[in-house]
Amino acid sequence: MGEVFRIGTGAGFSADRLGPAVELARKGRLDAMIIECIGERTMAFGHRDRMANPSRGYNAQLEARMRALLPPCREAGTVIVTNMGVANPAAAAERTVAIARELGLKGLKVACIEGDEVSDAVSSDAALMDEPGTIGDVGRPVVGMNAYVGIEAILPALEAGADVVMGGRLADPSLTLAPLVHRFGWAYDDWERLGAGTLVGHLLECGMQITGGYFADPGVKDVPDLARCGFPIAEVAEDGSAVITKLADAGGCVTPQTVKEQLLYEVHDPAAYLTPDVTADFSRVAVEEVGPNRVRLSGAGGRPRPERLKVTAGFDGGFLGEAGVSYAGPNAGARARLAAQVVEERLREAHGIQGPVRIDLIGVNSLFKTALPDADGAGAEDVRLHVALRSRRREDAELMLWEVESLLCCGPAGGGGFRGAIVPSVVTRSVLIEREKVRPRMTMLVA
Repeated sequence: MGEVFRIGTGAGFSADRLGPAVELARKGRLDAMIIECIGERTMAFGHRDRMANPSRGYNAQLEARMRALLPPCREAGTVIVTNMGVANPAAAAERTVAIARELGLKGLKVACIEGDEVSDAVSSDAALMDEPGTIGDVGRPVVGMNAYVGIEAILPALEAGADVVMGGRLADPSLTLAPLVHRFGWAYDDWERLGAGTLVGHLLECGMQITGGYFADPGVKDVPDLARCGFPIAEVAEDGSAVITKLADAGGCVTPQTVKEQLLYEVHDPAAYLTPDVTADFSRVAVEEVGPNRVRLSGAGGRPRPERLKVTAGFDGGFLGEAGVSYAGPNAGARARLAAQVVEERLREAHGIQGPVRIDLIGVNSLFKTALPDADGAGAEDVRLHVALRSRRREDAELMLWEVESLLCCGPAGGGGFRGAIVPSVVTRSVLIEREKVRPRMTMLVA
């Protein structure tokens, strides 16, 4: 393969494990590590947290991750590229610098990328992407709107010698693509190589999904030593071809099957995977096992990038109340079903609550309620009644919890184990925005 660039994953979602990232930082001989921590809902929750406390709004595990990863990455010369800044990249960058100073990492450079928040640039009549209607039709207060930004936002930080690149809604595959473009000097319109690099980013972005973690299904798809599953490493060549692997002593596995599952994950059209950087084409990718836990990929391509950028719009979802009671023994399914009818009647008729309520029988029809509407739980002897309500009024959620708990004495028979909670909630929608309305900017901080 000639010269290769080694890049690994340090997190594939907001609450991912830390231990495998530390192991990879110490042993992986990495040129770069990506830490991917944003989904649509986590972005909206970040804005909600920042509204409650202007010094927050970034990933809750940022401090733990940086304390553990900065020293080994500094020692190995590994650049960290992350979107842990979520809704407050400036505060995240400042906290990272403060941690570096506490750890004695003098001179560590942290680049802060902002400008993805575009609430002021999106009008209320902007059309929703995935359903009829407009932003204004959602009818809820906006907490924040963030455009997915790509390599053009990240490269200035790498060119300035950043040790840590801290951003907000940096697009998942762009975290990987930007270091590859920086190392190999790929042109911004070299669509073939940008498509190939985007494939690598897409494969790395979900962490253990490609090293066997989310792949595991005992007796069907067995994975060795799952409790010690490691994060993936990509060895990328100048032409964009790559080998996906892991640390030799880490648990899990890298096989053509794990790679193919992740390749198709969240890809609506393999021939036209849209990112801020390229319209990637994965339809002719070759997947070849070249050794134990080593899978080579080639054949990805690309076409010009989309004209507009995707925006995640987050809205205040009001309050989410959840409560449950368990029923066990003979006829448990019927008793739980009667309890569900009682709760719904009480909420609708006694209290006049007409907002969204969902009632599930866990153990009977919760996950497949809409697919199997006739499942009645006959013969079930271990059933959990679960009630969820979303409302702008906390009082509605409190009434729901009260009604569910009242089942313990008001019947039906045999209910127990009540639990209930009320939390703030968010809802999200997607729209498109013209590129020229999004203006990323970079600030460098030094420890």
